[in-house]
Parts: sequence; C-alpha cells; structure tokens
Amino acid sequence: MVAIDTTELDNARSRDVDAIIEAVDVVKTYHTGRVEVRALRGVSLSIRRGEMVAIMGPSGCGKTTLLNCLSGLDVIDSGRVIIDNTDLNTMSDNRKTEYRARRMGFVFQFYNLLPVLSAVENVELPLLVSGTSARDARKRAMDALDTVHLTEWAEHRPAELSGGQRQRVTIARALVNDPAIVWGDEPTGDLDSENANEIMDLLSTLNRERQQTFVLVTHDQGVAQRTERIVHMNDGQIVSDERLAGRDTNIADAAGG
Repeated sequence: MVAIDTTELDNARSRDVDAIIEAVDVVKTYHTGRVEVRALRGVSLSIRRGEMVAIMGPSGCGKTTLLNCLSGLDVIDSGRVIIDNTDLNTMSDNRKTEYRARRMGFVFQFYNLLPVLSAVENVELPLLVSGTSARDARKRAMDALDTVHLTEWAEHRPAELSGGQRQRVTIARALVNDPAIVWGDEPTGDLDSENANEIMDLLSTLNRERQQTFVLVTHDQGVAQRTERIVHMNDGQIVSDERLAGRDTNIADAAGG
C-alpha cells in the first residue's frame, strides 16, 4: 500500500479550525481535443463558517471552475476539497449529489428556472426530488418566498416576473433546504444596478442573520465590496486575498458612481 502524505492537509486544517470550506493544492485541467487548459494550478483556500467571500478575476482565470470544484459539481485532478470536515474525494457521485441537495444552495446569473412552473413550484422542486412530502415542500417553499418578500407572486410563472424577482425566486430555491453554504456564480450579472443592490442587500442580510456562508463569483467590483473578503484569481491561481474593513456599502457608491 502506498502511504499518502497528509502533512499539507493537516497543516491547512491547523491554520483555521473553523473553516467550512478548504481547498488544498487543487489542480484542474480540461482537455479539448489537442488543447490542454490548466484551469486551476495548485489552488489552496480556506473559508470560515459564516463568511461572505467574493472571487474575482478576468474572464477565463478559473474562478467559476474553482466554484464548481469546491461545490463538487466538477471533479478535480489532484489536491483536496474538504467541506465541513468531509473530503469530497471520498464521496461517490450519488453521495455528492445528495450532500449538495441537503447542505448547499446555488444562485446562477441566468436564474435556471423552469418556465412552465410557477415561482412556488420552482422553489419546492428540489425538495420534491429529494423525497420531501408535497405538503411539507409547499410550506417550506412558501416560507422561502416569504424570506425574499415574494409570497404574493408565488403562483406567477418566471415570464411574468421582473429580472430582480426571478433572481429572488432563485435565491428562495437556494435557501429552501436551509443550506450551510450558498454558492453564487455572477448572481447579479443579469441585473441593473438597482436590482443588483436589492439582491446584495438580501444576501448580506441572510449572511448576517443566519450565519450562512456565501461564496460569490463576480466580475463586479461593487458587488465584491459588499462582501467581507475578496479573493483575486489570475491564470488559474490565487494572486491576492483581501479582507475588507467594512461591509454593506451601496453598489453604486462602491463602484465609484
């Protein structure tokens, strides 16, 4: 049997015992024909429980790949990803899917709502798929819509909602299982500044009141300034990790306009 050197992982854990997300020397390479793209080049990162973190960088720098690898949506080539003391490498695909359904929420730029379903049906769908009873799923979905102030729009389909309202439905869906971690990939990227501010107000409130961990990939400096920590990436590596002194700045002010 080949011995595995766990020194680096042990050191990473000893640095921050309250970490809910840990990446240790994560490598991810994509092969497209004859082209090899080194998306992540030995990334190490630790995020504490209850933190709100922005991941920034130019297009193609690896920030979305990092989010996908940290959340278990994508398989890494080498390294370790530990979520709440659970090593994702030890999980089967089915186990990872189940873990995401119970412990994680996802907010995407383009909503990913099913157009034929109402707002409440979109929100309750993950619960129904995971085996929750219809009555309990509907109650929890309505509670989640109440959290994002959309109960009066529960029976409306996505086409009948504004962009900001659709993103609120997406957030309600992400929150319906009361996740420990919420991942956001450009969560305000399809919104104007007013709606972006409203969404960030909501995410900041949830982070503060529920102590849920938020990891947001964004190109928007104004959005990043609403978090408490900004991780900058370039060429598949983390190039800086900045902890901010203050939070809850208006996006327009943070962006300088």
